[in-house]
Amino acid sequence: MSFEVFEKLEAKVQQAIDTITLLQMEIEELKETNTNLSQQVQQSQSNHEELVRENNSLKEQQHVWQDRLHALLGKMEEV
Repeated sequence: MSFEVFEKLEAKVQQAIDTITLLQMEIEELKETNTNLSQQVQQSQSNHEELVRENNSLKEQQHVWQDRLHALLGKMEEV
C-alpha cells in the first residue's frame, strides 16, 4: 500500500517538475519577446522624434517660402 502511495507521489512530483520546466522555458521565451518588443518601441520612438523634427523643419521652410511668395506678389501688385 505505501509503495503505491510513493509511486503516486513520485508521479506528482515528476509532473510538477515537468510543469515548472515548461513554465521556465515559456518565461525565457517571453523575456526574449519582451526584449525584442522593447527594442522595437525604442526604435519607433526614435523614428517618431526624427519625423517630428523633419516635419517642423519642413513647416518652417514652407512659411519662409510663403513669406517670399507674398512679398513677390506684393511687389507685382505695386508694379
